[in-house]
Amino acid sequence: MLRTALRNVLAHKARLLMTVLAVMLGVAFVSGTLVFTNTISAAYQKSSEKGFDGVDVAITPHKKDSGSAVPGDTPRLGQPVLDKAAKVDGAASATGVIKGFTALSDRNGEMLGGGFSTLGGNYYPGPDGKDPRYTMTEGRAPQAAGEIALDSKSAQKGHYKAGDTIRVSVNGPVRTEKIAGVFTTEDGNVAAGGSLALYDNATAQKLFAKPGQFDEIDVKAAPGTSQAALKSAVDKILPADAQAATGQKLADDQAEQIKQGMSSMQTAMLVFAGIALFVGIFIIANTFTMLVSQRTKELALMRAVGASRRQVTRSVLIEATAVGAIAAVVGMAAGVGIGAGLRSLLSATGAVVPDGPLVIEPTTVLASLLVGVVVTVLAAWLPGRRAAKIPPIAAMNSVHAAPTTRGLVVRNTIGAILGAIGVALVLYGSGQGMDGKGSMAFGAAVLVIGVFVLTPLLSRPLIAAASPVLRLFGMSGKLARQNAVRNPRRTAATASALMVGLTLITGMTVIAGSVQKGIDQMASDGLKADYVVSMGGGGGAPRPLSPEVSKTLEKESEVTAVSPLRQAPARIGGETSTLTGVNPKAVAELVGVDFLQGSFSGFGGKKAVVDDKTADKNGWKVGSTVPVTYQDGTSTKLTVGGVYEGNQMVRGLWTDTATITPHMTAVTDFQVMLKTKGGATEANKDKLTEALGNNPALQIQTKKDISDQIAKLFTLMLNMLYGLLAMAVIVAVLGVINTLAMSVFERSQEIGMLRAIGLDRRGIKRMVRLESLVISLFGGVLGIGLGVFFGWAAGELIATGLPTYELVLPWGRMGLFLGMAAVVGVLAALWPARRAAKLNMLESIKAE
Repeated sequence: MLRTALRNVLAHKARLLMTVLAVMLGVAFVSGTLVFTNTISAAYQKSSEKGFDGVDVAITPHKKDSGSAVPGDTPRLGQPVLDKAAKVDGAASATGVIKGFTALSDRNGEMLGGGFSTLGGNYYPGPDGKDPRYTMTEGRAPQAAGEIALDSKSAQKGHYKAGDTIRVSVNGPVRTEKIAGVFTTEDGNVAAGGSLALYDNATAQKLFAKPGQFDEIDVKAAPGTSQAALKSAVDKILPADAQAATGQKLADDQAEQIKQGMSSMQTAMLVFAGIALFVGIFIIANTFTMLVSQRTKELALMRAVGASRRQVTRSVLIEATAVGAIAAVVGMAAGVGIGAGLRSLLSATGAVVPDGPLVIEPTTVLASLLVGVVVTVLAAWLPGRRAAKIPPIAAMNSVHAAPTTRGLVVRNTIGAILGAIGVALVLYGSGQGMDGKGSMAFGAAVLVIGVFVLTPLLSRPLIAAASPVLRLFGMSGKLARQNAVRNPRRTAATASALMVGLTLITGMTVIAGSVQKGIDQMASDGLKADYVVSMGGGGGAPRPLSPEVSKTLEKESEVTAVSPLRQAPARIGGETSTLTGVNPKAVAELVGVDFLQGSFSGFGGKKAVVDDKTADKNGWKVGSTVPVTYQDGTSTKLTVGGVYEGNQMVRGLWTDTATITPHMTAVTDFQVMLKTKGGATEANKDKLTEALGNNPALQIQTKKDISDQIAKLFTLMLNMLYGLLAMAVIVAVLGVINTLAMSVFERSQEIGMLRAIGLDRRGIKRMVRLESLVISLFGGVLGIGLGVFFGWAAGELIATGLPTYELVLPWGRMGLFLGMAAVVGVLAALWPARRAAKLNMLESIKAE
């Protein structure tokens, strides 16, 4: 049986090629994902470990009593702690570390490095006048205010050298600094594409902390002292608000964080690899079903001469194992290339990845081989089992050929039950808010399976709907329709492969368009301001903005109203929260909110307004008093003057900037809102940009700019998802080609007869193409329909967190997707149609 199975693989090389390609693509995606994420993870881990080479013990601030009566930022470390750390037993030296956001301008006025980890820090010289963390390759270290040292990679990107001047922004205003020197460093942020500007210690403390304060203290062990022994000695001199950790532990923790960060990317990419493999299952099952069908008499003869059912099934599974193994090996090799290509692509987009070798772990090889073989064997098991059940005499007389009505009835009943359960679960989940995520996800999976099972039933009416169009093509169109519904199971499996990809693509497009519409509406409703000014520099928390920015804008003649948004930590009603300070005279002109109680009338001083959810949670209403403890420990009471309907842009407890400013340890804003004469125009924006010193770190955005910025993130994410799902669509195309090619082989005698009675080669080609087009459009209609349903259901969940969410059906894109399905059908039929038209008429008629 083993020899027979292997001979069959070699005998049907062309027929199995598409199956090999389908499995290979899925395996290549899996192995490529693992190689790429393991390589990037290893490179970042190696880079981060280098950053801890000079750190044996690190002392960091630690606020132990988070529930204290006085809120505030985590404290910093003082000079006394640094002096004590330098003198502990086993310490060779101690270095104070300060870091903060520092935007650098290139020679074109753009932000150098695009805002990725744009940091500033301190040069802390030891007794020898050098900081061991940094090696000067050009010039000298900064020694006074007005000087910086620049990392070599940023200097190279910006075409700077020692002695040049550079425009810098730390919190808003532009500073022009002289580049005293250029240095190299093992800092992981720099290795990963960030920029680092160093100030002398005193200047760095003024900019990022306070005189005599540090963010971290790094202690270097003397020769012969272990990190554990040094930590024990350091623990004895720590104040209550500090903690110590060994450099090895910090490196391990960072490595774990990197691993977890890459894990989410790896999981997401493997999901799409799984989708491609899932689509491939339909192709494999179709291929083996047709192969078994073509070899029915051969299998029956084997049964007649003594082969058992188990042996027949085993022979099919051996073929599948051989095919899966070949595909897995080729896919693994292709995956290594994909992994290397993805790393190069990442670098081409501007992201700088630390140098490192391509990492191919044994688990990657094992996983790729197992995935390829297991998926192929599982998909081939059912056709093999079905073949073994056919009685030898019945098989020899082809009594088995037509699928039984009873089988289809059972299948349709199961499909209807699964579909109904799936729809019920999805609808139930959509009404439960974010708590319904689990039931909706499970319901979606059940519904998709139900539709798979029901696809043979659905194929007849949907393909019949295309009959009027097909009649326009005469006999070729009529034959194409009959061929498409002749074997509903095969048509269903072929169409389902395409349906999966289009379901996901359509659903994501519906969600993305609807969310963008909601964000546009939220920005339009929540903001009356013409412009919002903030610090740039990439994602994460808003960067602190100097109060000088709002003061500068107030002086501009074009500005009619301006207000900073100033946030301060405070204990509000017994809980640590954030107070937002605004200009009471201008806020009504700049913010659009609907008041449920009260208004902005009388707002200011100790009168505040609060969003409805916070008010409901605390039982506040107009006239309620709110106990507040400021950052400096001062306690007071604010009076609620209004309750407004909050949203993602406007929420929380708002009060007068003059009320909170005296109690802030560091006065900074996170945004400035303003209105200008004539509204948002390019001329006004240019004047504001010039007034703020043409600062590349500052963003001056209109409501549309804010929406577009968020839209870019959605568009980028959607394009990435389209790219990943393209793999599933490619596999689906292979499935259509495979089905048509083998169908042409099965119908050789029939095609010969059609040629004999007058259907020319052009008619044969047209028949195969139309059949392919109908099957592809059938899958496209099902996929788009399911995608719209899932998009609507997911939107019901999103709407609980985004009240302005509104369902938007992208008719243009859905039409494009349906057109793509049609193109898939036409392209997939090119080779099978050409092959069918080339069949020799007489030889085909004689074929069995």
